[in-house]
Amino acid sequence: MSQRPAPSLLLLFLLMIPGVSSARLGVSYSPSHICALKDSSVIMNCTYTYPTGHRIRKVFWTKNPVKGIDPPDLSEDPEYSQRLQYLGDKQHICTIRLSHVTLKDSHMYYFKFITDKDDGRYIGKPGVTLTVTDLQVESPERVTEGDSVRLTCKSSCTLTDRATFIWYRNSQPLTERRDRNNELLLQSVRREDAGRYSCAVHGHNHISPAVQLNVRYPPVNPVISISPSGEIVSGDSVTLICSSDSNPPAEISWFKRGTFVGSGRIFNISKISSDDSGEYKCRSINEHEEKYSDAVTLNVMYPPRSVSVLITGSGEIVSGDSVTLICSSDSNPPALNFSWFKENESSAVGSGQSFSALQSGRFYCQAHNQHGSQRSDAVTVTGEAFINTLLYLHIIHQFGELIMMIFLFQFIMELVGM
Repeated sequence: MSQRPAPSLLLLFLLMIPGVSSARLGVSYSPSHICALKDSSVIMNCTYTYPTGHRIRKVFWTKNPVKGIDPPDLSEDPEYSQRLQYLGDKQHICTIRLSHVTLKDSHMYYFKFITDKDDGRYIGKPGVTLTVTDLQVESPERVTEGDSVRLTCKSSCTLTDRATFIWYRNSQPLTERRDRNNELLLQSVRREDAGRYSCAVHGHNHISPAVQLNVRYPPVNPVISISPSGEIVSGDSVTLICSSDSNPPAEISWFKRGTFVGSGRIFNISKISSDDSGEYKCRSINEHEEKYSDAVTLNVMYPPRSVSVLITGSGEIVSGDSVTLICSSDSNPPALNFSWFKENESSAVGSGQSFSALQSGRFYCQAHNQHGSQRSDAVTVTGEAFINTLLYLHIIHQFGELIMMIFLFQFIMELVGM
């Protein structure tokens, strides 16, 4: 009786016969889950097997296969054709590189191959799960000047211990150094540290979305500007502007000699008058502090007004004397030019702030400065004593001979009596 060969020897013998193989259709991925940063490149390692005697006709990668529908070849998809590079062959290697990945690339990917046999179609399930993530900067919601602030660069992917982080403020590298720690520490933060912060991992092109670091601080000393800046004349429109840097923005209030007169950064006075003259301050206040500006003075110029005439004495002209008239007015700058007129006469009869009236009548003055002029009401100067004196002299002139005769008669009588 003959002996049967041992089973292991029989299997070895069959494998040595051409066209006979124990290999089956199959695909293997390593790793089966990949987490990648946005805009990075991903390599999906892949190998496949098939029985000896099969010839590979087509190999390709696909995603999201639908039952009953031929899966699409990603190399023919415009979204992938420029970014997908096949690194394998038509034997056993099916590795690919997918570059510049985006968040939309997060899918499960599959390798499929087709041989020349009727049963030579195979898709490797489950496939490779790709998760594309963004870098994110975490920062405190509320930061006050002087605080110690810590910013963190985070990702849902597990980054290697060798990852080096780069920080940016307002798209500019914050520092030349590269930190292996994913945290940025700002000691005693200043208002100048405010800005949009982002981070990146060295070796990757992607920069995280920027996060605004909002540093809060009290008002800087407010300053008042005046528009227009030149001389202010009654009737002008004047604008006061209070400038004060603060975060959050400060509330602005206006005060004139300590009395509240308005609010808002701009305080406008239309048709300004002399009543608006004086010292103004603005107050800037937020949740941290309040500060007052230095005072500014509005000096409103205006032409003479309330012009009047003051009479010294009784207003009656006595023989050989005169009545002094004084012109007073309210104006800014003070009036320096004065003219005197007798009512119903067009020509001036005098100048200067005071005027000596030598005759009776109604007189008025006119005050002038560079912004205008105004006349007073007329005042009456009476001349009764002056008129009586003239009448007395006239009588003497008319009756002089008679008086002389009476005077001589009295003189003769006095001689005779002697």
